[in-house]
Amino acid sequence: MIALPDGGQGRNLRSPEARLDEAEGLAEAIGIDVVGRRAFRLREPRPATLFGKGQAETLAELVESHEAGLLIVDAALSPVQQKSLEEITKAKVIDRTGLILEIFGERAATAEGRLQVELAHLDYQAGRLVRSWTHLERQRGGFGFLGGPGETQIEADRRLIRDRMAKIRRELEQVKRTRGLHRGRRQRAPWPVIALVGYTNAGKSTLFNRMTRASVMAEDLLFATLDPTLREIRLPGFDKAILSDTVGFVSDLPTELVAAFRATLEEVVAADLILHIRDMAHPDSEAQAADVEAVLETLGLGETDSPPRLEVWNKIDTLDPVDRAALCNEADRRDDVIAISALTGEGIDRLRDAISAELTTGSQVHRLTLPAGEGERLAWLHSRGEVLDQQVDGDMLQLAVRLSPDNWARFQAL
Repeated sequence: MIALPDGGQGRNLRSPEARLDEAEGLAEAIGIDVVGRRAFRLREPRPATLFGKGQAETLAELVESHEAGLLIVDAALSPVQQKSLEEITKAKVIDRTGLILEIFGERAATAEGRLQVELAHLDYQAGRLVRSWTHLERQRGGFGFLGGPGETQIEADRRLIRDRMAKIRRELEQVKRTRGLHRGRRQRAPWPVIALVGYTNAGKSTLFNRMTRASVMAEDLLFATLDPTLREIRLPGFDKAILSDTVGFVSDLPTELVAAFRATLEEVVAADLILHIRDMAHPDSEAQAADVEAVLETLGLGETDSPPRLEVWNKIDTLDPVDRAALCNEADRRDDVIAISALTGEGIDRLRDAISAELTTGSQVHRLTLPAGEGERLAWLHSRGEVLDQQVDGDMLQLAVRLSPDNWARFQAL
């Protein structure tokens, strides 16, 4: 059973029905059978239950009539609100943060991903320990100097959680250092890194598979991808480039997850180019784009202080002919947008050309003379730049090569 408290919770760009659809999609992503859903208008959130008294009673009736064992509230609940709603509805209650954490916990495939999810879980649960010990005596002793056994147990558990979180943070710090070393090696090499970002289920993994011929899990599911994947791709004028697939974003992404996945998302921060993949067939595409921009802002990637980015308008194959023609015409008029279908491959060649053009912005044409026997340096120029002209003049080669400033500096260092 899904309840949506529609009271200006920060997602005003979406209709209540669209928000319910997304909440149902999140629930179904981990196999929950949704038997009912309802939006409630909140005049003022109640500290004890979030919902008003009459609304909470209605919720209890709905849960009973559907024989539901789980109530999902698509908002952030305090521990007190969660406990009160469980007492009223006689069902287990989780909020939006808890639901997303459950999905991440089920989907994380790598050791690093599991560590990040566990850290987020512990951070979330630390403030909810009181719920685990309601069966123990929690009244203070005679003079109020000593806590009862329940409080002692809670403090012991909090200490265990703090210790475990500290250990995970140390392990993730090691992961961060390792990633930093890998990034350092990549930056010394002449290979640009392109990071895919976008709302969950926008088609990032399908595009990743299309461009790399990889087989990353790509399904019509929210959060199908959690662990970052890097593969090499070929681009015009480049011997090699690195494409990075990342976790999808979502509205009201729990702060615990943003913090826990920061090591992973640093791949985006260090990228040479960001591709923002958008599902243009989704009715809330504009709202989703705003949510992605909000998460990028939290990573310190505002419009002015981030790597260059291109918008990739995906899923044009699912649009009707009139909408598709209008969207493609708009994309053609803009320099920062490419319209594609990652599923059918339409527009992928234009996307490769646009990526290459963006990565070579600032490149200059250099005229060079090399001995004909300099095969290694000639191969270097062909792989790192775009050889526009090559003429043989006796034992010498006359070349016109377009190179980025970085690669021109590297060539001079040779």
